[in-house]
Amino acid sequence: MAGMKIIDVETILVRQPTACPMKEYPISDGFRDCLIVKVHTDEGITGIGEVQTSPTVARAVIEAPFSLIASVGLKELILGENPFDTEALWQKMYSKTSIFGRRGVAIHAISGIDIALWDIKGKALGQPIYRLLGSSSPKPVKAYASTLMPDDPHKAACEALRWVKDGFQAVKLGWGGFTDNIRKNAALIKEVRKVLGPDITIMADAGMGWGLPTALEMARRCEEYELYFLEEPLPSDDLEGYAVLCDAVDLRIATGEKETTKWGFRDLIVRGRLDILQPDAARCGGITETIKIATLCSAFNRVCIPHNWSTDILASATLNIITALSDVPYFEFNVLDTPIRNGVTRQTIKLDNGFVRVPEGPGLGIELNEEFIAQYAV
Repeated sequence: MAGMKIIDVETILVRQPTACPMKEYPISDGFRDCLIVKVHTDEGITGIGEVQTSPTVARAVIEAPFSLIASVGLKELILGENPFDTEALWQKMYSKTSIFGRRGVAIHAISGIDIALWDIKGKALGQPIYRLLGSSSPKPVKAYASTLMPDDPHKAACEALRWVKDGFQAVKLGWGGFTDNIRKNAALIKEVRKVLGPDITIMADAGMGWGLPTALEMARRCEEYELYFLEEPLPSDDLEGYAVLCDAVDLRIATGEKETTKWGFRDLIVRGRLDILQPDAARCGGITETIKIATLCSAFNRVCIPHNWSTDILASATLNIITALSDVPYFEFNVLDTPIRNGVTRQTIKLDNGFVRVPEGPGLGIELNEEFIAQYAV
């Protein structure tokens, strides 16, 4: 293992055909494609990862040839390196993409490779990633059903109730039916709370759809209906607006799924005064960076609830991270029913009385469904 070398980085773009629409959720296209990353080694161990971004753009970042000293494709940077050197390789990829990277898609692509490197380490050592991160045993993690908001109060309540009947004790509804109409938005949330009663946890995701005046009024309405948090009421870069909002209301305000690196999350905490941070391991910098972001949240007494809205590759990485930490209250459970969501891995993350558990195999604890991937690969 000390002499293990990376010999290839393979990218696989998996896309749902346009002839296969989302039958359950027509109000949003959710996600229809993803980029899977395989990092191959000379000892026959292959790590898998996932990138949550535009797959074709991320593929270009990985496969691009040398251009300038700070403009190099990621594959070229890590060939011949030892996959155990996750921290050093992260820094190398970050610094050598600084002309076109530092944030955005370059970090997204680094994320997928970093997840695959951790998968290699776990497989080589015969241990799940959460043990490499410092946890001796898995614990059940409370999950919330993450779904889309219909545009009618009755339908919204039925959608939420559907997942409560399925075993969830917490539900988040977002995007879809939310508009800048305060009265309509409030009616949606009011009906959900009325039908679910006081004991079910409710969250809402505005999808960056509001300006500050609407966000302030909606946050006050959400306090009335006892939401656990309000997510992305403002555009991601409106740090000044978030600071005003967070100082004005007692309701927890959440964001971060589109942010990258510990520096970006530092700004959300210090300048934006956010209460809940939501790093996505397939975007923010991989497992290596997500752990640092979680530590940063802890240092500032903020709550970290990682974003998870993709395949069970990301779900497995996220659960390994959460299992290694002591203070993450929820796992986001994407309940969308699409081929890409459900078919990429042989194992699936399943709900058990409102909780989920991390896969127990080495590395990520999952295997790719190669037959499915061959069918849907572009």
